[in-house]
Amino acid sequence: MNTVDPFAQDAARSGPLFVVLNAGSGRHQKGSQQQVMAQVFSQAGREFEFLHIKDTAHINEIANSAVALAQARRGVVVAAGGDGTISAVAGAVLGSGCPFGVLPEGTFNYFGRDNAIPQDTEAAARALLGASITPVQVGQVNGRVFLVNASVGLYPQLLEDREAWKKKWGRSRIVAFVSGIATLLKWRKQLHLNIESAGQTATLRTPTLFVGNNRLQLARVGIDEKEVKALQAGELAGIVVRPIGSLAMLGLLLRGVLGRLGDADHVSSFSFRRLTVTPKLRKRRNRIKVATDGETVWMQPPLLFQVAAEPLLLLVPAPADRAEVA
Repeated sequence: MNTVDPFAQDAARSGPLFVVLNAGSGRHQKGSQQQVMAQVFSQAGREFEFLHIKDTAHINEIANSAVALAQARRGVVVAAGGDGTISAVAGAVLGSGCPFGVLPEGTFNYFGRDNAIPQDTEAAARALLGASITPVQVGQVNGRVFLVNASVGLYPQLLEDREAWKKKWGRSRIVAFVSGIATLLKWRKQLHLNIESAGQTATLRTPTLFVGNNRLQLARVGIDEKEVKALQAGELAGIVVRPIGSLAMLGLLLRGVLGRLGDADHVSSFSFRRLTVTPKLRKRRNRIKVATDGETVWMQPPLLFQVAAEPLLLLVPAPADRAEVA
C-alpha cells in the first residue's frame, strides 16, 4: 500500500502550480490555453506560474526547472500538452516527492483519459484545483519514463511517419490513420530479438515489440483482458506480431480499430515486471530506435523494460469532476 507524504498532500491542496506548457500539442492556440488556465486559477486564488516549451529540445531542462521550483516552494508540477509532453515532465517529477497534475492538450490523450481527467482545458483546470493524489504506475525503458507505451520496430516508424503527415495535413485522428496505412504498405523489416524475463529466455522474429502501460489503449484495440488486468497488478503488457505480409498487417490495423486485435492469430501478448530485450543489429550499428509515448529516440541495447520502483503522485479529479473514461 503506497502512502503519500503529508507535505505532498498539502502542496496538492494549496501549493503554487508550476505549469509546463507545450504550445505545439494538439490543435489549441497557446494564448487561449494559457488565458483559460490563468483565469481559472486566478478566480480560485491559487498561485501559479507558466514555464513555456518553445523548443522541444529543451523540454527536460524546463521540466527540471519546474520540479526545482515546486520542491523549493512546496508546489505542484503540472504538464499541459499531449502524451509525449506529459511523459517527459513526468520523467522529471518521478521520485521528486512533488505532486503531478495533468492538463491534456494532445490528440489522443490516453493518459489523461485513463485517469478520468477532463479533455476540455477549462474543465481540466477546475478539476485540478480539487484533485487529490493517487499513486500511478510508471513504465521505464533504459531509465526513460513512459506512461502509455514503449516500442521498437514498426511502431516507432509509424510515429515518425505520422508526424510527417501531420506537419503537412494537420493533426487529426484521420490523418494518423491514413499515414499508418501508408507506412504498413511499405514496411518490410523484421526484428530478431532475444528476450529474457523471470529467468525465461526466448528468441523472436517480429516486425515490432510493443509494451503497454495504459489500460484504456489496450482495451481499445482489444488486447486480452488478462493483460489489461495485469497493469492493475503492477505489471506491463508485452505484444508481439509474427512475421506477416503487408496485407495481413493492414488486417491487423483494421482489427485494432475495431477493438479485436487480441484475438488475431498473428498476435501474442504477455505480462511482466521486468523484460530484457537484446536485438540482433547490423554490423556497425550499435543503437536501436525506441518510441516512448509518441516520441522516438535512439538507445543502446540491451533494452530493459520495467515497472519503475516508485509511483507517480498523480492528481486525480474528485469524483464529481471526473470525466467518463471513453
